[in-house]
Amino acid sequence: MKKTAIAVFAVASIVAAALANAKDPDIAFPADYKSYKNYLSLDRTLNADQVIRLFANEKAAAGVDGKGALADGSVLVAEIYKAKLNDKGEAIESSLGRRIRDKLAAIAVMEKRAGCCGDRPEEFRTGEWDFAVFSPDGKRLEKDLNTCRGCHNPLKDADFLFSYDHLK
Repeated sequence: MKKTAIAVFAVASIVAAALANAKDPDIAFPADYKSYKNYLSLDRTLNADQVIRLFANEKAAAGVDGKGALADGSVLVAEIYKAKLNDKGEAIESSLGRRIRDKLAAIAVMEKRAGCCGDRPEEFRTGEWDFAVFSPDGKRLEKDLNTCRGCHNPLKDADFLFSYDHLK
């Protein structure tokens, strides 16, 4: 009985790890994203040394439906900038109390696709949204996307979006 329980646990652990690390969906770099609506620019709240600019394609910019969700095919793009730092390594703020953008560090993409992502462990489920991260020149970066998924996971009532209120 004990050997069976250990074997079941081992198999379950392997399956969970495989699901968590499964090949990420093939989200293409949206080369035309600068033609999307720039709906929000702000200091990134979760990272004290970053500034973020958010763009929404036409479907996402149309806002939420009657159920409070963005449409299938919605794409959100985040330009993630490093903030300018002082000689102590602290973010420099403008006279408006906002961080000052420095170099573009990465471009993160959220894409909503019907049927996406339901096979992930509960802590990494984000509805039908998935993620990709690219370098400023559009090359895919090998990032642990479960970090993105885990951070957005608690936002179920906001269609898994931090910027939900700006798209309503």
